[in-house]
Amino acid sequence: MGVGELKPKASTGLSARLVAIVVAVMTVAGLIGAVVGTGQADARINGTGFRKTLWIDACGMPTNGAFGNKSMAPGKVQVRTWFKPQNKRTVILLDGMRAQYDFSGWEINTNVQELVNRGVNVVEPIGGPASFYTNWNAPSNFNGQQSRYMWECVINNRLPQALRANGFQGKNGKYAIMGVSMGGNAALVLASKRRDLYYAAGSLSGYNFLSAPGMHTMIRLAMLDVAPQPWNVDAMWGPPWDGRWYDNDPSLRINRMQGLKLFVGSGNGLFGKYNALPNVFDDLFKGSTLEFLAFTQAKAFEGLAFINGLPIMSYYANGTHAWGYWQDMVWNAYSRGFFN
Repeated sequence: MGVGELKPKASTGLSARLVAIVVAVMTVAGLIGAVVGTGQADARINGTGFRKTLWIDACGMPTNGAFGNKSMAPGKVQVRTWFKPQNKRTVILLDGMRAQYDFSGWEINTNVQELVNRGVNVVEPIGGPASFYTNWNAPSNFNGQQSRYMWECVINNRLPQALRANGFQGKNGKYAIMGVSMGGNAALVLASKRRDLYYAAGSLSGYNFLSAPGMHTMIRLAMLDVAPQPWNVDAMWGPPWDGRWYDNDPSLRINRMQGLKLFVGSGNGLFGKYNALPNVFDDLFKGSTLEFLAFTQAKAFEGLAFINGLPIMSYYANGTHAWGYWQDMVWNAYSRGFFN
């Protein structure tokens, strides 16, 4: 599917309820047997040149010790970038649930850093496993976190300041932001909260309808299995009935996305070209179920965007929850002018 160009009819109560019912049924189906999985492409460190490393203030959150690499500078977040001063566009790429503290999954598993040679600077913050790139209410007491995550502060305050100070250009001074899995829904939320910073936002296999039945439980279970486990999800946005869950639900923030260029991509859970024999077990029992869930969430978000009159660029293909497919989505977005 491409960019939605048809002008939608006015929203009706019946159509909105229909979307909600369909999403509820599909989401519950996607939750059956779903556990956290990690899809990998060819694990490697990309060799693209023009690399520049920034160290930015961490807003007081933990960045080393049990929650990172002890060689990292305390109180600082490492941001690896690919930069050319003449480039007129910049994209911030957010990692998935199992983000590492040495390199971003984007750098390890994809070639999207080559965007730097196509006029788009690439920015990859490092760290933040199970963080959802948000400000947490409290430290995760289940695994002994010493201070709470403050990723929204880092991404939406400290990082733009550093990018501007180092000559990273954008469209009318604004940047694009994209993410995979937990970073996908985070990209949409962060962009909706700071329209002065972003002109485009993309969610790749993200969970964009957190209010759907079972999603709070799904995230709770997923975070129990991410190192250093187990994470207490109640320390993030509070208990399931807390209003912060709804404030960080992309589907409930659509009315704040008018004017944003939006990209939503997902596989359908079926095996595709990046599913190889060594990973068949994980791909089938983890990656397929996760991606089918992401597929239902992407379709739901797209339907709600249509009802609310937001054009959206979408991409669906055979594939599971794996980096190779996310790489393809970025290049598809590039080829269709997402960064323009």
